[in-house]
Amino acid sequence: MAGDIDRLIRFSDKSLFPYHGIDRSYLHYLPTGYSKDRSWPLVLVLHGGGANGENAMRMADMEPLADREGFILLYPDGTGRSGDRVFTWNAGRCCAYALETNADDSGFLAALIDHFIAEYGADSRRVYVAGLSNGAMMAHRVAAEHSDRIAAIAPVAGGFNVDGLSDPKHPVSVIAFHGLLDRHAPYAGGTGEKSLFKRIDRPVREGMELWARWNGCLADPDRQDQAAWTRESWANGRGGSEVVLYTLKDQAHVWPGGRPGLRYGNADDPGPEPKATDLIWQFFQAHPRLR
Repeated sequence: MAGDIDRLIRFSDKSLFPYHGIDRSYLHYLPTGYSKDRSWPLVLVLHGGGANGENAMRMADMEPLADREGFILLYPDGTGRSGDRVFTWNAGRCCAYALETNADDSGFLAALIDHFIAEYGADSRRVYVAGLSNGAMMAHRVAAEHSDRIAAIAPVAGGFNVDGLSDPKHPVSVIAFHGLLDRHAPYAGGTGEKSLFKRIDRPVREGMELWARWNGCLADPDRQDQAAWTRESWANGRGGSEVVLYTLKDQAHVWPGGRPGLRYGNADDPGPEPKATDLIWQFFQAHPRLR
């Protein structure tokens, strides 16, 4: 608990970003040694449905990595009623207030990225988005709709739930983690028996195969089996893009390798492996957007 408070003190106060007449909120973190005189990778982490940016910060635990590796962190809030700390994202079929009001969350995130490129020296070739659950679905959507801005995404425990999109103009690399036992966002698709927001999800693998096809990757993935997970990789995509899926055999609705409890984004108990935060950053590092 004390560690969380210490880390929040190191953040700027929650900032407001005007978008279409609405003040949208976010937290941001500048790494040790930050200077606008050089360019920095930018990593957005999107909270799950009914949560907020502080929750995403605790969940991903990326500040030590940001200090060591040198990247800017952004924890935006989704859409909620005025003064609400409970936010959702309009990610296609989910969720709640953001979906009901047809919020332009995708446009907001794209504008926020542009702001950090212009004002904070974020590198336009190294912009990445991770997210959990409804935030994972939003990562899929913003990357598909703004592929000119985003190099790679990392959806965790949430599938591709946007319908009717045209093919993205630019390749986007994807690394995803999803538990076979997930009853909030079922791996096989359909309606999760524990989901707070009733909808019909697309099967996780279907979304990954869609990205592989869009990116021009090899049709047949390389497959590696471990005791706790299976890793599939669709490689050789345009611009060096790759699509990777970790199927977690004994885990459910979690950020793998994280801490247990809803405070850390985990509806179920996460296993110690794989460590999603470390693997996500390694993947992001290896997949900048080529000009």
